[in-house]
Amino acid sequence: MATQSVTVVRIYVREGEHAAGKLMTFLQKEAKVAGATIFRGTSGFGTDGKTHTTSLLALSLDLPEVVEFYDTPERVAAVLTLMENKMPLPHVISWPAFLHLPADRAKC
Repeated sequence: MATQSVTVVRIYVREGEHAAGKLMTFLQKEAKVAGATIFRGTSGFGTDGKTHTTSLLALSLDLPEVVEFYDTPERVAAVLTLMENKMPLPHVISWPAFLHLPADRAKC
């Protein structure tokens, strides 16, 4: 199995910000990254310390969401620069990883 170096980016947003859908559209149509996923959290808190949860007693329509994408390190750097100029995203993290590919596929 072949491997390729990639960078994984995780962006934390809140459902009430309506940012996840915009990010996914940007990543797919404009940035054309290799892959992206949106995860919806059942509970979470941010720098304000306020807990957002799916509890029946405190049903929130402002749950945490995570948008995660990956591509080559150079491509991710360019995408992050584009994103920085288009939208305020205060909670972005990234790390290097390896994409494991069948031997007949050498690129994302």
